[in-house]
Amino acid sequence: MLSSRMEKLHPYVPGEQPRDREYIKLNANENPYPPCDAAVKAALDWAKSSPQSLALYPDPDSLSLRKKIAAMLNSTGGVLSRALISEGKISPCECDDFGFEITPEMIYAGNGSDEVLSFLFYAFFDSNEKLISPEFSYSFYPVYCGFHSIQMEKIPLLQNWEIDIDEMISRAKKFHAPTILANPNAPTSLCLSRAQVRRMLEECPSDRAFVVDEAYVDFGGESCLPLLRDFENLIIVRTFSKSLCAAGMRLGYLAANPKMVNAVLTVKNSVNHFPLDSFAQIFGSAVCENVPYYIECAKKIVASREDFSDFLRERGFFVLPSSTNFLFAKKDGRSGRAMYAALKKEGILVRRFDTAGIEEFLRITVGTKEQMAVLKRAFEKLEF
Repeated sequence: MLSSRMEKLHPYVPGEQPRDREYIKLNANENPYPPCDAAVKAALDWAKSSPQSLALYPDPDSLSLRKKIAAMLNSTGGVLSRALISEGKISPCECDDFGFEITPEMIYAGNGSDEVLSFLFYAFFDSNEKLISPEFSYSFYPVYCGFHSIQMEKIPLLQNWEIDIDEMISRAKKFHAPTILANPNAPTSLCLSRAQVRRMLEECPSDRAFVVDEAYVDFGGESCLPLLRDFENLIIVRTFSKSLCAAGMRLGYLAANPKMVNAVLTVKNSVNHFPLDSFAQIFGSAVCENVPYYIECAKKIVASREDFSDFLRERGFFVLPSSTNFLFAKKDGRSGRAMYAALKKEGILVRRFDTAGIEEFLRITVGTKEQMAVLKRAFEKLEF
């Protein structure tokens, strides 16, 4: 009864979503802080004041939201943890200044970055051709490759866990292939510099898409948004789920040349003409209008990340330098599986992977200051 395509699918496995008890949940890279009150109020007030609108279809193009996203990126430089606030005015750190303006025509908004990625895979990656990607990266990429019958060419990381830029370029040239990478990378938490990504764009085929997934960049990476001015094949995927405290709302977007955006719109309109509901569009717009709150949240997470990273290193852990809202760490002589299980018994969920090569690592989402204090006490109690 099942199609041959269905039988070949290997679904994505998310971090554990517990239902049997309350946990301190540090396993899914969610933001530990709630969205700002103003965004929640804006969405609720809209629903209460115009309930008939819920009976009508939403704006299929999410134009108002796209305008707000573009304005947010222009004001912050695309990296919240470095954005500056002075006398109520937001400005980008000098190193993040675009030097040009991102327009709404350069933005596509969809149901979380996973849906955005799915449309990208369909629009720009051909079936039965190669797609270049790091060996250890976001585990949804190979799932989509299987779904769309794309051959993923996984490039092993260097011994220091960094992306092998030279080999990525070499394989892209060899197969005249498109490229996708997460930057900062997940689960390793490391970030390529903008100059390194520029070099890849300059040397990889310019007529094949080059996708940079920036889900975590707001926590200290170097955004590639400034490179959009120079490279028409560059597509940058971002999300509201991490730095914008809205994983439950399913909001994602991309920034790219308008031609690339129009290609994604064609795919969207062939699958679901109304992907973003009206409530999400109102909520997302209000989020973008209240950026100072999210800047402060990002800065708090970075501070907690660095504090807990120091704590782990003092206890003999190997910790990769993180540009994300999580840490990737292991300890010689300690089983990743055993540490995960022991923390779960203490009421704390972290993430580990059975994938060979990273099975001893724990991926620890950075929580609130209070949650990280509880985690520290658990590490001390368990003598990790």
